[in-house]
Amino acid sequence: MNFIEILNGIIGVINTPFSEDNYIDSDSLRSYVRHSIECGVTGFLALGMAAEINKLTLEEKEFIVKIIIDEVKGRVPVICSVSSDNQDERLFLAEKFIDSGCDGIMVNILFEDEDSFIRQISDIDELNPGFLMIQDWDFKGYGIPVDVIQKIFNEIESFKYLKIEVVPAGVKYTEVRKATKNKLHVSGGWAGTQMIEALDRGVNAFMPTVLHDVYVKIFDLHHSGRREEAKELFYELVPILAFSHQHLDISIRN
Repeated sequence: MNFIEILNGIIGVINTPFSEDNYIDSDSLRSYVRHSIECGVTGFLALGMAAEINKLTLEEKEFIVKIIIDEVKGRVPVICSVSSDNQDERLFLAEKFIDSGCDGIMVNILFEDEDSFIRQISDIDELNPGFLMIQDWDFKGYGIPVDVIQKIFNEIESFKYLKIEVVPAGVKYTEVRKATKNKLHVSGGWAGTQMIEALDRGVNAFMPTVLHDVYVKIFDLHHSGRREEAKELFYELVPILAFSHQHLDISIRN
């Protein structure tokens, strides 16, 4: 299935709900999925950073993915993150989640040099992930060089999606879209702090964790040509974003 247009919109990044005795709260997780679909999300990202992945065991990760896929029931695509500091673990997780039925794999790899970066991406591509999303995450810099993104896009068939979370994001949105002739699906992350500018630049999707009804409304207003209404509604979110973006842990908690 071609998910390029299907995933245009709001992709829900799923937090991990815990019970008071520190177990995965499966009922809350299912409720979250159902509510997000009712709000109009176009897909889900499982086991992103907002899921507190460093605190989860392998068994817990598999449990979460199984619940999400079971609750979604094919209504929207499910992307599973396999981000890790270790390539062997990335490959192991990718195989597990592909076998579990996820529609695509997202990976975050620290860019150190072009050859090793492309080699690691190629290793994941060889697992036939359905589609591959690369998380370009660098809160202090510009992340993966645009020419490397362009090269991977031209050479690796499964690479169809890029999640950009860098400084500055706006300029990179435009440069990536231009370099790939607007064919690479580009998403904004970490609650879409530059959402209106990003929409003006043609970004395809955003990945917040909560308030999906509000984000969907902003996205739909902008795409229907009602930019000023979209901007007014987005400005109502700004105090929440300013507070939550003091630290990633605060963002997750709220």
